[in-house]
Amino acid sequence: MIGVEVSVVSLDEWVPTISARIRRKGWRYGHLTCRRDEEGKRRLEILLLNLTTSTSEVISAAIPSGQADIPSITPTVPAAHWAERAVGDLWGIRADGHPAFSSVILNEAWPTDVIPFHRAADGIPAIRNTHLLSAHGSGIHEIPVGPVHAGIIEPGHFRFTCIGEVILNLEIRHGFQHRGIENRLATTPWRLGRFLAESASSDETVANGLAHAVALERLSETRVPDRANSIRTISLEIERIANHIGDLGGLSADVGFAIGAATFARLRGVALGLGQTLAGSRFQRGLICPGGLAWDIEDTRLTDLGRSLAELTHRIHEACELFFTNPGINERYQGIGILPLASVEELGIVGPSARCAGSHYDARRHFDHALYPGFVTNIQPQTTGDCYARAIIRRDEIMDSLDILSEVLKNVPKTSVLAEMPDDLAPNGIGIGIVESWRGELIHWITTGPTGTISRYVIRDPSFQNWIGISLAGRNNLIADFPLINKSFSLSYAGSDL
Repeated sequence: MIGVEVSVVSLDEWVPTISARIRRKGWRYGHLTCRRDEEGKRRLEILLLNLTTSTSEVISAAIPSGQADIPSITPTVPAAHWAERAVGDLWGIRADGHPAFSSVILNEAWPTDVIPFHRAADGIPAIRNTHLLSAHGSGIHEIPVGPVHAGIIEPGHFRFTCIGEVILNLEIRHGFQHRGIENRLATTPWRLGRFLAESASSDETVANGLAHAVALERLSETRVPDRANSIRTISLEIERIANHIGDLGGLSADVGFAIGAATFARLRGVALGLGQTLAGSRFQRGLICPGGLAWDIEDTRLTDLGRSLAELTHRIHEACELFFTNPGINERYQGIGILPLASVEELGIVGPSARCAGSHYDARRHFDHALYPGFVTNIQPQTTGDCYARAIIRRDEIMDSLDILSEVLKNVPKTSVLAEMPDDLAPNGIGIGIVESWRGELIHWITTGPTGTISRYVIRDPSFQNWIGISLAGRNNLIADFPLINKSFSLSYAGSDL
């Protein structure tokens, strides 16, 4: 395998091996999935990340034909909680010993004979567990919300168990827009896959395009030109700024702070305009490709970008002052939706949703993508873990990204922007692309077969890892507070349903 250490163990060794290795200093959980090997047999695989050496390791175990159960790793590695349930949905495999095993993707609307990666040759019946945790007793009631919502948002189902107005438990289910993106990325010619990868979650176009490119560049051992890496950094940070500004606008709108909502909405448009200036598209589609950039950016465009950036910086400072000095904002958002650091670390929560509780993890500090980790970020985590802290982190990330853009634009190297990629991918290889998207750590994980074709393409969107955080943060809060909590996390439904 290329660039990634692979350990093959038996299913009996699966839990003890992972339990020992995840405890090593500097290691953290990446993702868990299943794939088929060259013989068509199912293999359970987990990705572990070494933050000290910026490397990764895959532990792989074959699942015998006809076996429907696997030993659950969740009691040992709670961060795998959601992934094991998704493997159950997509592959028809039950995680034995999982503390709350039920569907997170499959729902009552799915055809009974369709399980995405399940095959009759596996020798097991397809399973679907749509049971939701419920409670009973005096004053306890349930409130179902979605998948169709009153606003123009993505479909998702929330089942609240409440006593009076207080949330006791929240069950979340997706699967209402499953597009088969992972499967299609494994069957689409790899040179065309970037357009599909960008579509995994449209507000993370740049991050997904970059993670896709990095994974393929790792597979082919391709070095990206310096100019391309500088412009990739600019592109990624523009996307971060635009989305964080949009979320501050959403947080304003949700509490009726009309002037804040209007101001941030306008500034989000300005930030998206930076993307238009850079790439000719507000969402910067198509710019990043394996090997570098699909086209060069004229120096005049970069100069125009610098001028626009100075004005935007001034306006954002004014808008943030307006937002964070407003007594109503302070009173409404402080103390609700708390997710403590212990839960963040145990569940592998990433991005602003983790840094608001004291986590220092930022993939830009550990894994190669664009100019990172050589380019230092200076974001200091908050500690309260509430909605207000998540808003503060977004403000701080906006300011940090503005500084990064200003610094990078001072010296964009005059090199080529595209390195030549090989015609064929390396056989029996693994390419891992890890990017700090605006929501947090994003992983694209590519495995090739004996002929160099992609045998499995896996995307671990940060939202996939963080939805369980919303479920926990909602507990013991008022029903009326949940829209604010949900918006403060600002997760993607599509990113969890590939």
